[in-house]
Amino acid sequence: MNNNFLLRGAIFDMDGVLIDTEKLYLRFWKEAAAEFGYDMRDEYVYAVRSMARKYSIPKLKSMLGEDFPTEEVRSRRSELMNAYIERVGIETKPGLFKLLNHLRDKGYRIAVATATPRERTLSYLSRIGALEFFDAVVCGDMVKTGKPAPDIYLTAANELGLAPEQCAAFEDSPNGLKAANSAGCMTIMVPDMTQPDDEVAPYIHRVFNDLEEAVELFGEVE
Repeated sequence: MNNNFLLRGAIFDMDGVLIDTEKLYLRFWKEAAAEFGYDMRDEYVYAVRSMARKYSIPKLKSMLGEDFPTEEVRSRRSELMNAYIERVGIETKPGLFKLLNHLRDKGYRIAVATATPRERTLSYLSRIGALEFFDAVVCGDMVKTGKPAPDIYLTAANELGLAPEQCAAFEDSPNGLKAANSAGCMTIMVPDMTQPDDEVAPYIHRVFNDLEEAVELFGEVE
């Protein structure tokens, strides 16, 4: 561990870190785009994971063409995904409640920092029974500039009453890791759809296979 960090808080991305929904975004981005006649490749979806809409719209158009109807496809993706979740439910990521209970028992402040809009975020966290664990929930529609800018992590740390340097930030995507690192947090990657590579290596302090492994980072709050 970097000795410059004296951890007092933990901040979590949601999709792909707390809940196993990134695979659903992948599936339904592709299905929605196909309905509009576009081939949405896996790498296109990966490129916009956790990315604020102001960045994702031009990014998608750069890959699929200026005529790509980004908002119409996004809306259809949401419809398909919402219907699936209503029917099947949401899977949590391995070790989620082991880590959350440990953090709460040891006195850490806990937040969510997600690009997902607040209404959907609160719905998902409530659905899995995790909302009560979080002292703050900061969402993409609550900050001026979303990931990969650091605003969402700076806001989350402030909501916890902590400096970013006192917070471990859990992420699975390059855009999220860049945001957390730029904010000054200890960045923890828990790989989901993609593994750490040379692009994200400079932004990562630690990599854990799942959330339960990360319990070792957190002793009693000093």
